[in-house]
Amino acid sequence: MATIVDARGKLCPQPVIETKKAIQERGTPVIAIVDNEIARQNIEKMAQKMGLYAESSEIEGGFRILIQPISTDVLSAVMAEVGEALGQALQELEPVPFPPQNSTQPTVVVISSNCMGVGDDTLGAALMKGFVYALTQLDRAPDTVLLYNGGAKLAVNGADTVEDLKVLEENGTEILVCGTCLNHYGLTELLTVGSATNMYAIAEILMNAGKVIRP
Repeated sequence: MATIVDARGKLCPQPVIETKKAIQERGTPVIAIVDNEIARQNIEKMAQKMGLYAESSEIEGGFRILIQPISTDVLSAVMAEVGEALGQALQELEPVPFPPQNSTQPTVVVISSNCMGVGDDTLGAALMKGFVYALTQLDRAPDTVLLYNGGAKLAVNGADTVEDLKVLEENGTEILVCGTCLNHYGLTELLTVGSATNMYAIAEILMNAGKVIRP
């Protein structure tokens, strides 16, 4: 029996996250129901990256997306069509060295504003909230989140990102907030999640990072 994920009315990235979680926890087939084209495209792309087949159909008020493994019949047909040519091409390819991975080096997320992108601050705030939430849903959480300048506002009492930052912290992510920035905005006493840090520590963390992500 298929698992139904009704993601209508939910903001990005929740439709993708909930659908992926259903696939990981319950297997396929999964049927996702969304109410906009962007969510449909995002779920289909996610399914493809997971090596699954996604077929969507339009329904009243949105889309229905069926996600399931590519059938062995389909794979056999494809291989019968291209197998010989593919085998010949593979014989002619030179081996490509696989690049070393920095899996043991820390991943650092740097957030320097309470808005994501430029153009409309209301939209930017919604995007940033969605980004911080998305971090909590990744298969591997970042090792450190650095918040400075306007980004410091995300970790204070009343910010709608506090709960998601707390989830990250509970899962082992170190949340560090620029103390100078908190003081500049008059928010030192309102820090709710993470701990205050200094610019030397920020510079040291960035120098030792294996990967730095800036939304």
